[in-house]
Amino acid sequence: MSSPPSNTRSENRKHTRRIAMDRRTFVKGVGAAALVAAAGPRLGWAKATADEIAKLGTSLTPVGAVKEGNADGSIVPWAGKWLGTPDGVSFAGTGKPLVSPYAGDKPLFTITAQNYKQYADKLSAGQQAMFEKYGATFKMNVYPCHRDFRFSDWTHEQYKLNAQNAELTPSGEGVTNVLGGCAFPFPKSGLESIWSSITAPKAFTERGTYDEAVVYPDGNIAWGGQQWDIYAPPFDPNVQRSTGVIESAFLFRSTTKPERERGTITLVREWWDFEKSPTQSYQYIPGTRRVKQVPEVAGDYPLGPGGFHTVDDTRLWTQSPRRYDWELVGKKEFYVPYNNYEVDSPDIKYKDLLGKSHLNPEFVRWELHRVWVLKAKLKPGIRHIYAARTLYVEEDSGQPLMADMYDARQQLYRFALNTVSYDYAAQVFVTRITCYHDLISGAYMADRLTNEVSDKPKFNQGGRKLSDYTAEELKRKGV
Repeated sequence: MSSPPSNTRSENRKHTRRIAMDRRTFVKGVGAAALVAAAGPRLGWAKATADEIAKLGTSLTPVGAVKEGNADGSIVPWAGKWLGTPDGVSFAGTGKPLVSPYAGDKPLFTITAQNYKQYADKLSAGQQAMFEKYGATFKMNVYPCHRDFRFSDWTHEQYKLNAQNAELTPSGEGVTNVLGGCAFPFPKSGLESIWSSITAPKAFTERGTYDEAVVYPDGNIAWGGQQWDIYAPPFDPNVQRSTGVIESAFLFRSTTKPERERGTITLVREWWDFEKSPTQSYQYIPGTRRVKQVPEVAGDYPLGPGGFHTVDDTRLWTQSPRRYDWELVGKKEFYVPYNNYEVDSPDIKYKDLLGKSHLNPEFVRWELHRVWVLKAKLKPGIRHIYAARTLYVEEDSGQPLMADMYDARQQLYRFALNTVSYDYAAQVFVTRITCYHDLISGAYMADRLTNEVSDKPKFNQGGRKLSDYTAEELKRKGV
């Protein structure tokens, strides 16, 4: 394990100082915006119509996606034939490697730097930039499209109830009466669409260890690691629907590497109303053996080795949408990383997976799917390292699978992607490896690595409750 070059550490210190300035600017901007909001009218949001709700599970899939394939068959009709373990596949249980039901598939074709322009209408700006910058090594093996998995009946029922009852709060910083899945199966605005992404189905418990690697152009790697213990009440079938705001996530994050930070534990509590209930964070540091509450970590506060990615681009988007104006462009066809069962296989070692400029393309599966295209533009008076971003949210999973991020000059700065696959135990689509590519420096970060981890992630084991995630419990964990 090696550390990032000294110039990288210096750049990160500058970045961290600027983030502090940005946060002060944000507080001033939010204060001014609050005065305007207080003086202006309350915003109203239209719920789904009876005709729209009737389409869920009939003319549309149970989550509101298009059932049909496309004209040339490159996107297949939704089958939804498998809940949990697919037919003909052996599964030893959560925490064990997943065997791909599509292991026999061969690539239909490969997109390279030489031919990518003929596929440009189905490639994001970030994907095209990867071909331009890493033409000698980057490629996309495109496999047949599969849409075979579904969510539980309980989740499908929550989609209907969300469509009938979910509402944005007046500020747009929260949602009420939401449980089990996307808040707005029929989004009418960019704000509704990003909230549907935030509330997309996830495992209700997640426990395990993930490695992190920032790979620099010279081959140097900075390593990090986290042990996660997450409870997400909105996705727990034992939680009762509420007309108000629900507690959205409670987690412990224990640092496993680098060694100098080993033993540091962070507790984070979040709600689906960032205005009335800001994120609460507490931290235990082994050197002091004390628990302290820390300021809200939000926006472009740096995370990962060298502070490589931001808090709000965790899994491509998380946290409050308040810093941006959101535009729903519409639904389009794109090649996205999908059904990626091989990428985190224990048979693949990090030395073979982590290329100098990107993951080894032989282990990444791309398929053609329909996605919601969602654009975000930074609000006036607010500072962030990303002045604009475009998210690509897949229609069946509800997950953002790619993101293009732009700097203050409106130049493409970073390209990020989520490799996802359906987890048989969680019965939802789970992010496997998230990659953040800095298109300026040439470095990239691979997050949520588990190939060489013994403590594999386990999902939906149950037995968790809100009282397990308190500052008092954090102290007991740290001692």
